[in-house]
Amino acid sequence: MSENFVPYHRPSIGQEEMEAVRQVLESGWLTTGPVAQRFEREFAEFVGAKYALAVNSCTAALHLALDAAGIGRGDEVLVPSYTFTATAEVVTYLGARPVLCDCLPGEFNIDPSDAERRITERTKAIIPVHIAGQPCNLGQLQKIAHRHRLHLIEDAAHALPASYAGKQIGSISELTAFSFYSTKTITTAEGGMLTTDNEEYARRAALMRLHGISGDAWKRYSAEGSWYYEVVDAGYKNNMPDLLAALGLAQLRKARDFHRRRYEIADRYLEAFAEVSELQLPPQTDDHASHSWHLFILRLASDQLNIGRNAFVEKLKKMGIGTSVHFIPLHLHPFYRQRYGYAPGDLPQAEDAYARCLSLPIFPDMTDAEIEKVINSVVAIAEQNRAHVFAGAA
Repeated sequence: MSENFVPYHRPSIGQEEMEAVRQVLESGWLTTGPVAQRFEREFAEFVGAKYALAVNSCTAALHLALDAAGIGRGDEVLVPSYTFTATAEVVTYLGARPVLCDCLPGEFNIDPSDAERRITERTKAIIPVHIAGQPCNLGQLQKIAHRHRLHLIEDAAHALPASYAGKQIGSISELTAFSFYSTKTITTAEGGMLTTDNEEYARRAALMRLHGISGDAWKRYSAEGSWYYEVVDAGYKNNMPDLLAALGLAQLRKARDFHRRRYEIADRYLEAFAEVSELQLPPQTDDHASHSWHLFILRLASDQLNIGRNAFVEKLKKMGIGTSVHFIPLHLHPFYRQRYGYAPGDLPQAEDAYARCLSLPIFPDMTDAEIEKVINSVVAIAEQNRAHVFAGAA
């Protein structure tokens, strides 16, 4: 890889993370313990939730959320097709059916009206995903959930820190799941967090994330713990070890600074691409919400270019720019087609978004030179590949 290559993502890891991990290694206690509990307390305070439970992935957090809400065999859960498969696959873990919904025209987030049209007597929950870190229309979704007596469980894998109507994502709905995967706004390498204000949900999730073992099972090898434990349910292996929680604590304390830098990069992109007609800018939040800018997703104006998205991505790669595509809609994947009968054409807005989108690098450690290289490369490709429109003879 060229030294001048701008990667799609580069984690922002400093001495604080190194020191935090070193302290855990030297403590002799590597798995779930006091550091994970401290991470939970600080995260709950950060987002304004009563309870936060550290787990080993956002997938695990969503799984525990559905379990706590009582989702089971034969139930249906509304899920956007324009998301990563984890959002829907957790529904299948509990024997329920993911019902895929379209996204808003010209946007990436779930269309509340389309979701409401798909509600049946078996529907028990909605899982909106804040794509790229742009909050969904939670006001409208809350009204739908209330009207039909549905659980509202947010997939906030992209949305730390983002807010809606003056409240931080993580403190609004019954249950919210966050991701700390290596490319997210803060990272523990692999990990996630579940937040809630409901004490019973928190108790259930705490029980089920570690094999359904009662009490503080993690303490059984410590001086204050006991070897005795009881299994009270068939739980899961979802706990977060202290080694990763240490990374999370150090990252959480930088989260506001990371967010400010992401905003700076997004602003530079928005300004640079605003006058390029071949490019459609990401949807913007209104005055009721703030964006986390986890992703910066451009959409190509296909009718104004003589190349498609795939070729655009390849040209950027040759110019030393790493990109990604978020997302291939779930209804286009073999599993969802074969299991649930979905087919191309079923969810046209999601398909249009996928066909024309690409995600540019946006991470706190980007240098000004790297930002300029991305901007110049994108603009150059757009200008060099403009579709020529010829006027007809008079």
